[in-house]
Amino acid sequence: QVQLVESGGGLVQAGGSLRLSCAASGRTFSMNRMGWFRQAPGKEREFVAAISWSGVTTAYADSVKGRCSMSRDTAKNTVYLQMNSLKPEDTAVYYCAADRSSGSFYYKLKTSNGYDYWGQGTQVTVSS
Repeated sequence: QVQLVESGGGLVQAGGSLRLSCAASGRTFSMNRMGWFRQAPGKEREFVAAISWSGVTTAYADSVKGRCSMSRDTAKNTVYLQMNSLKPEDTAVYYCAADRSSGSFYYKLKTSNGYDYWGQGTQVTVSS
């Protein structure tokens, strides 16, 4: 089993920045990739970003590309999502996810069913 705990959400004005953290514990040695998804009220959960467990490969949704950066601290088993130039439409609950498969990094990359473990979510609210 893998446990994921997110932190770092909050209220920020448009144009501001936030850094989300996701600490992984448990059987993390078998992980393939980590991802961030978000879900706004009344909308489906959508992919935001992902990083390979090695930290070498990253991927981003077009809506956040150029504004967000995902990184990993190997020693702490923690991944980060640095979000800059935030917009009101970035308001959502942000979820950390982990995938333990041995397949390609890009297989089911942007779909919820491509991940096995989920955190409880952290609220990000961007005011205009």
